[in-house]
Amino acid sequence: MRLSDGVVSPGGVGFDINCGTRLIRTDLTEADVRPELKQLVDQLFRDIPAGLAGRGSLALSDAELDDLMVRGSSWMIDRGFGWPEDVELTESQGRLPGANPAAVSRRARERGRRQLGTLGSGNHFLEVQVLDTVFDRRVADRFGLNAPGQVLIFIHCGSRGFGHQVCQDYLDVMEEASARYKIVLPDKQLACAPIKSPEGERYLAAMAAAGNFAWANRQYITYWVRRSLEKVFQRSPQDMGMHLIYDVAHNIAKIESHEFEGEAMELCVHRKGATRAFPAGHPELPERYREVGQPVLVPGDMGRYSYLAVGEPQSMHETWGSACHGAGRIRSRHEAKRLLLGVDVAKRLADRGIIVRCQNKAALAEEASEAYKDVANVMDVLQGAGISRNVARMRPIGVIKG
Repeated sequence: MRLSDGVVSPGGVGFDINCGTRLIRTDLTEADVRPELKQLVDQLFRDIPAGLAGRGSLALSDAELDDLMVRGSSWMIDRGFGWPEDVELTESQGRLPGANPAAVSRRARERGRRQLGTLGSGNHFLEVQVLDTVFDRRVADRFGLNAPGQVLIFIHCGSRGFGHQVCQDYLDVMEEASARYKIVLPDKQLACAPIKSPEGERYLAAMAAAGNFAWANRQYITYWVRRSLEKVFQRSPQDMGMHLIYDVAHNIAKIESHEFEGEAMELCVHRKGATRAFPAGHPELPERYREVGQPVLVPGDMGRYSYLAVGEPQSMHETWGSACHGAGRIRSRHEAKRLLLGVDVAKRLADRGIIVRCQNKAALAEEASEAYKDVANVMDVLQGAGISRNVARMRPIGVIKG
């Protein structure tokens, strides 16, 4: 099979294009932060809008939005919303090639125009976390992880209404295209078109634009995270060592070189609910991480912990260089709400020292620990299969939700 023989599917990428995770280290400790934790969580909640209706502080012209769609994270850096090293430490340097603003609908533009710097809702979050356990000291040192008690910031969000609308627009296009190209589907949400068809190429151009929007969004959120901590602790982000560890995407399709049946070839890898996990030595990794492997960021749930791992060689043979992007649900949102009817989830977390701010408190039950697998078990499976290797575990002490 060659790239030209393959297909691309908006449903195989997902609605929230380039939903992704980003981890920021600090030199602060839990002892430093705990006395100011409520003030910090409140400040983050003010500075970084959450929820479906969250609106960011940037108002972009059509020309500025077009430029951002093409340039991604670098658009933000050039305007002072971050540090040049942030681009180096972002998957694909925060920019997918081939983005074409002309492939993006007016509706998608309007949905995304005022959402830069916002978290969204559902399973998206911003967490103040504490380094809990180090499994691999050598690799942890490379990532700037010091010792248990160190404070980190974990971000999970994507392209907001912009990417959702791009997906919806092209699902409709692909449903017609599938019939035209006589592609038999088990589910219409897998509607697709040949990669080299006009429909396939146009979708990839719009998807790249949405992916770049998402990277710019997480970069702008990073700017406000640094500003928030500066306000609370009266120290500069540089003085607090607020360096990006890594940003990695999921819900994305990428053209990559892989070995298939003993032959190297270019493939279109769809990562819906999956994240990249390249091993040490891969040429696409930042030079500073190439010896140890790509950081793999896997959130668990707001009541337990999240993991930082690195990609392992077996991932290239078993999963096209991919790992899971989270713990995964064991209960639907409806089931979780029914199970926790009458339970004050925020108070229960507060009793355990975890402060939560949420736009929709009624929806907290949907994201409670009971709704998710224990991510520790998931990470053990990945490590046992040689897909990734655990480096560190972090536990939340402050949570921002939509």
